[in-house]
Amino acid sequence: MNRKQIISIALLIITILGLALVPLMIKDDSTINLVILVLLYMTIASSWNILGGYTGQTNLGHAAFFGVGSLTTRLLWIEGFPFFLCFLAGGVVAVALAFLIGVPAFKLKGVYFAIGTLALAQILNLTVGNILPEMSYNPALSDYQLAPRYYLFLGLTIITIGSAYFLVNSRWGLGMMAVREGEDAAESLGISALKHKLLALSVSAFFAGLAGSAFAYYHVSYYLSMPFSPEWTFDPMMMAYIGGTGTIIGPIIGSVFFVLLKQLLVWNVGEYHLIIFGVLFILIVLFLPGGLVDLWKKIQKLISRIRARKIQAPIKTNEN
Repeated sequence: MNRKQIISIALLIITILGLALVPLMIKDDSTINLVILVLLYMTIASSWNILGGYTGQTNLGHAAFFGVGSLTTRLLWIEGFPFFLCFLAGGVVAVALAFLIGVPAFKLKGVYFAIGTLALAQILNLTVGNILPEMSYNPALSDYQLAPRYYLFLGLTIITIGSAYFLVNSRWGLGMMAVREGEDAAESLGISALKHKLLALSVSAFFAGLAGSAFAYYHVSYYLSMPFSPEWTFDPMMMAYIGGTGTIIGPIIGSVFFVLLKQLLVWNVGEYHLIIFGVLFILIVLFLPGGLVDLWKKIQKLISRIRARKIQAPIKTNEN
C-alpha cells in the first residue's frame, strides 16, 4: 500500500467519522436535513452511475425504481410490518421490476433505450397518481426523530458507494466497462452484453429502491406519486455528469456541488435556478464531458507541466 492510498483511506475514515458526529455536534435541524438531502442524492446518483456511467446505458427512468421502493416500503410499513423488512422489500421489488423490464428494454439501443425507460417512469407516475391520489400519512410517526433517519441515510450511502467500488473493480465491473466501450467487441471476447447490463440494472435498481425506502421513512407525509417524479431521474443524472460519470467520486462531488449551489440559487434567484442549472448542464456536457473530476485531472497536469518548466529553466541557465 503506497502513501497515496494510505492518505486516501485516512481521509475516508475521517470523513465518515465527521459525518457520524453531525447529529451529535449540530442541533440545527435545517442543517441536518440539508446533509440528509446530500446523502440521499449521493445514493441515487451513485446507483444511476452503475448503469449509466460504467455500462453506458442512459437510464431516464431511474425514478421508477426509486418510486417503487418508496411505495412498497410506505404501504407495508403503514400496515404494521417491521420497518427493516419493509426497507429491504423496497429494494427487492425494485430489482424485480428491473428483471421484468430489463430484457425487452435492452433490445432498444441508444436513444431508444433512454426514451423507453423514461416512458416507464412516466407511466408509473401517472398510474400511481390516479390510483393513490391521496396524501400518505403514517400515525406511527407521531414520535418523529431525525437522528435515526440521518444514520439510515448515512449507512445506505456508505454501503451504496462501497458496493459500487467493489463491483466496478471486479471481473463483472471490467465486463460492464467493456460493454460500455463497445458491445460487439465485448461479445467477440466472450463477454455477454445482456448479462452484464442486467447485472448493472439490477444493482442500480436495488440501491435506488433502498433510497426510496429511506425516503418513505424520512417523510411524515407526502403524495405517493411524488417519488416517481422525473426530478428523481434528472437531478441525480445531472449530479453524475457534473462530478464525472464512470467514476466513484464523481457522483459524490456532483451531489455536494449540486445541492449546495441549488440552495444558494433558490435563496437568491428563486425559480430562475432551473434555467441556470439547465444551462450549466448543457455547458458541462458540451465542454467538460468528464465533469469536475476530469477538470481536476487537467488542472493537475497543468500544474505538473508548470513545475517541470520551472525545474528545467535553472538547468538551462546553468548550462549557458
